Amino acid sequence: QVQLVESGGGLVQAGGSARLSCAASGSTFSSYRMGWFRQAPGKEREFVASITWSGTGAYYTASVRGRFTISRDTAKNTMYLQMNSLKPEDAAVYYCATLSPKSVSSPGDYWGQGTQVTVSS
Repeated sequence: QVQLVESGGGLVQAGGSARLSCAASGSTFSSYRMGWFRQAPGKEREFVASITWSGTGAYYTASVRGRFTISRDTAKNTMYLQMNSLKPEDAAVYYCATLSPKSVSSPGDYWGQGTQVTVSS
């Protein structure tokens, strides 16, 4: 079992930055590839970024590559998403999740509750 709790969302101006955190509990946290997903109003949930259990091997959806950076600290059982140069279209509820085995972008079994990111233009 893995429990995930996101934090760090809020209101950000376009062009600004925000950092999301995902605190995990459960002894098997380091065994999972972890990732971030987001869902905007009226849209389907989409993959944003993922990272291997070791903290290497980051993978991004094209729309955020070069602007977002995913990282994790296994000693702190925490994953991060640094978001720079935010655009209005980045506004969404952001979720952290485990990834499906052998996948870099498909969600697995465990999800956080989500944190809202609002980007003002």
